[in-house]
Amino acid sequence: MASKRKSRTPQPPARKGRFFLLRWLAAFSGLGLLGLAAIGAIAWHDYTRPGPLATGQDIVIHRGGYTATLATLQETGVLRPGSWTGRLFQLSIALTRRDGQIHAAELHFPAQVSMSETLWILRHGKPVLHRLTVPEGLTAYDITNLLLNAPFLTADISPPAEGSALPQTYTYLRDEPRADVLARMQAKMASTLASIWQDREPGLPLQSPQDLLVLASLVEKETAVPAERPLVARVLVNRLQKGMKLQTDPTVIYALTQGRPPLGRALTHTDLQTPSPYNTYLNTGLPPGPICSPGLAALEAAAHPAQSNALYFVANGTGGHNFAATLSEHNKNVSLFRAQQSGQ
Repeated sequence: MASKRKSRTPQPPARKGRFFLLRWLAAFSGLGLLGLAAIGAIAWHDYTRPGPLATGQDIVIHRGGYTATLATLQETGVLRPGSWTGRLFQLSIALTRRDGQIHAAELHFPAQVSMSETLWILRHGKPVLHRLTVPEGLTAYDITNLLLNAPFLTADISPPAEGSALPQTYTYLRDEPRADVLARMQAKMASTLASIWQDREPGLPLQSPQDLLVLASLVEKETAVPAERPLVARVLVNRLQKGMKLQTDPTVIYALTQGRPPLGRALTHTDLQTPSPYNTYLNTGLPPGPICSPGLAALEAAAHPAQSNALYFVANGTGGHNFAATLSEHNKNVSLFRAQQSGQ
């Protein structure tokens, strides 16, 4: 899901009021002394007093010069309407030009922001960052749709390689290309996978970081219980070391759907006979590629499995699994699960 994070608005540094007021008075030096003082005081008051904005807003400041910026600020209620405000704003930019350039960006303006604070934000405010959360276990198809539906991103993308994007929360700017966000997701997976592979447990039956990624994707899909991930990983590692078929249902589902919308039904005996290199009921060893994007916890579990001689696991009816080291013990667990299901 996508959301946004507002950057903290920097506060303008304290100014020496007397010195800055002199700059205002100098701008009106063509007037008489009383007129100069009156106009300068009014200008200073309007420059520093709270503005009309009722609630904080994220506002896009487009390129196009000071006139366009002024129009946007008045249309959105940051600055008061009218020609006096416009002239005061232009003059304020000129008098404070040493403070920096005005920037085009999506910026956050708090409620009742003054003209002085507005200029500070235009010069020094950090652009609004939007957030996109990629949940663990999504397929490349799912991640593509997530990006396509994320607000404020631009340009189309094609589905990435399966498992190449790391699930986590990412930030992005308005009008950023989707391909750039996806590239960050993939770079994060590449660096994370390399680090975990380097620190993996010795002796695992894995030949490459890609093997670790594939194993982690199976762990991710097999259990949603965090504490079970290392134990599920150990079962799969034990079976690999013994040359046993992995026989994981998620690989069959992936063979049937290719990671597209959910199967929407229980697997059948016929499904388990589906000819596919991803079908671990028919093929020994890991499937040829990941079946989803595993999260950090699943990657760590694949690299550091629990210590166990378990070779089997089956759902326990409460969201977790029962694990077994022997087929007879596993069959008892299967019978228990079926009895629970039939009693519901």
